[in-house]
Amino acid sequence: MTTLHLEEALNSPTKKILEIMQHRIVHKSTYFGVKTHKNPLDIWVYQEILFESKLDVIIEIGNKYGGSTLAFAHMLDNLGRVRVVGVDIDHSRVESVVKEHPRICLLEGDGLEMITEVEKLILPNDRVLVIEDSAHTFDTTLALLRLYERFVKVGDYFIVEDSICHHGLDVGPNPGPYEAIEVFVQENSDFEIDRSCEDFLITWNPKGFLKRVS
Repeated sequence: MTTLHLEEALNSPTKKILEIMQHRIVHKSTYFGVKTHKNPLDIWVYQEILFESKLDVIIEIGNKYGGSTLAFAHMLDNLGRVRVVGVDIDHSRVESVVKEHPRICLLEGDGLEMITEVEKLILPNDRVLVIEDSAHTFDTTLALLRLYERFVKVGDYFIVEDSICHHGLDVGPNPGPYEAIEVFVQENSDFEIDRSCEDFLITWNPKGFLKRVS
């Protein structure tokens, strides 16, 4: 992909900018040397949520190489919080630095099938952030929303990633996370879409920041 710099891209359409960022995120982005398929602007918003909410646990469904899992663990180190639970069908690609971090617990298996194991790790009073980043299909995303919303307390968040699929980037399943989010909030009035979390404008999670309000 042709490299553009800011002053050369000022008149480029947003879709072109998103494609350039996607290429960088997928092929080159790392956190402490570990591959991280995350938009860095979204990661910044995550740490704001962590600090403001004083969370105890992050459940990350789908963590691939573990770069974002490690980033979350480092954030929790600084906050004095407890743990990150990473759920993925295959942890063979996860770097040893991630596996060895004392705050990280990795569970291998399908997120829908691992709910009992996850539940064992959550205390009744824990404040939990759930991040869904697995298959990105409509059915899987909606099923995970319905299953894991039980862990999120009022004022806290369930974040669905990559709702940018076919809503900014022509990638991934269609329908996908974006459509699953819309169905979920229509059927569950306990959650509202918090678009203030998208104030950087460019996000890989449009409509994906779901705040529990009741």
